[in-house]
Amino acid sequence: MNGVTKDVGSDAIDGVGDTRRALGGFLRARRGRVAPEHVGLAGGRRRRVRGLRREELAQLAGISVDYYVRLEQGRATQPSPEVLDALATALGLDAAERGHLATLADARRHPAPDARVSAPLRRILDAMAPLPAFATDHRLDVVAWNDLGAELIGGLAGPGRRDRNNARFLFLDPASRVVHPDWKDRAAEAVGQLRVSAGRYPDDARLSALVTELSERSTEFRRIWATGEIVMCAAGRKRLRHPLVGLLTLDFETLHVPAAPGETGLVVHVFSAEENSREAAALARLSTAATRMPQPYAG
Repeated sequence: MNGVTKDVGSDAIDGVGDTRRALGGFLRARRGRVAPEHVGLAGGRRRRVRGLRREELAQLAGISVDYYVRLEQGRATQPSPEVLDALATALGLDAAERGHLATLADARRHPAPDARVSAPLRRILDAMAPLPAFATDHRLDVVAWNDLGAELIGGLAGPGRRDRNNARFLFLDPASRVVHPDWKDRAAEAVGQLRVSAGRYPDDARLSALVTELSERSTEFRRIWATGEIVMCAAGRKRLRHPLVGLLTLDFETLHVPAAPGETGLVVHVFSAEENSREAAALARLSTAATRMPQPYAG
């Protein structure tokens, strides 16, 4: 499923390293998904542009076509909050997308946080047992975990451990499709989260290198990245498969550990199951096995 796309540099990938180009790429992707008939415009098969034309979006937002074109081309900087709000309304952006748009339009450069794993956080993760839990940074590196968390998501411990970057694991390791039966959803989430981080920290060389690597090595990553979708960590239900206990449907919550005021540092992911459910029994069995003899996931 993974192909190779050659000669792809970070400067060729919208959303990486240059916030002005990232802003233009995000606007292009978003106007491409708006059906003209949904905003009172004529559609039809003769349209050569998917979604809205530039002039149509400019008209809906109440701004000049020339100014909008300059925004998409990265030649206009720091649009006003009023312009951003008008564009967001015309494009039907949700709260997360509006926040991302504002981040891309902000000319200030935000250094990537150095989110260290503190001793108290490690104690908290251990104390969460028998709930599986692990922590990731803004690059989706898994930086801390408890025994059950490590075992549940594919085996992080031992000499044969899987890649500790969740995005790299998803797109480059076939075992990820075994662990995650809803692989397409998990892959879209990972790309969307990386895009948010790339917009927030455009000068993060390690993040840019990761996005470039995945774009070069995975056609699926590059295809999803081109959609411009963004995802914020939230809560819900996920399905995971483990060779010892089989398929599990678990609830999950995400807890944010800020690295500095106003920044998102680490994200703690915690899974749980309803009391007396099959999943709860399976987690208890898996917890006992992981504590006694942790083993890397074999695929």
